Amino acid sequence: MVLKLTGKNLKLKAGSLKSLIKLTFKIVSTAAVILLLAYFGWKYIVPKLDQKDLKDKKSYLVKKVNDGDTFEIEINGKTEKVRMLGIDTPEKFESDKFDRDNERTGRDKETIKKLGTLASDFTARLIGGKKVILQTDPKSDEKDKYGRLLRYVYLEDGTFVNLKIIEEGYANAYRKFKLTRQDEFIRAEKEARENKKGLWGDIDGLKYFDSRDK
Repeated sequence: MVLKLTGKNLKLKAGSLKSLIKLTFKIVSTAAVILLLAYFGWKYIVPKLDQKDLKDKKSYLVKKVNDGDTFEIEINGKTEKVRMLGIDTPEKFESDKFDRDNERTGRDKETIKKLGTLASDFTARLIGGKKVILQTDPKSDEKDKYGRLLRYVYLEDGTFVNLKIIEEGYANAYRKFKLTRQDEFIRAEKEARENKKGLWGDIDGLKYFDSRDK
């Protein structure tokens, strides 16, 4: 059986192909716009909403920065330690976790302390002597087993401290417990790592403390 392609058939096929191309272009363009809007929403609108929610909340003066992810404030005359949620920095002082990091990473203790000090210094520059606003996570306990407050931390200008420390390459995203902002933290860690920010840079230290190995 032989099929004959007439000019009319070719014209119809050409028209169908053109319509299909137009439809595909429209779908791709729509998807691109949606992704772009989602990105700008996450990048610019969500932080503004966070800042608006924080406006009427009480702020606390940071009295002391203990290490890269822990600091002290005073609440009703009592000193409280705050452990920032969702992030993990190298240890600065000898502790059980310090020993675990030493065994797990194979890094010598002096190197771990050096990395911990760099992370601590960055956090001290970021929040030391400043007022911060604390926020809980519905998926987290109020305190850890050491009695430290588990909180998201914001500066009064709206800077999300937990995220900022990861973005600048001085902390890993903590993956052991699922938190509301965890996916955001993991994306920020990936970007910091790819751009060799902070301890991902020439020191190349954070890769030895990757939380995914815990």
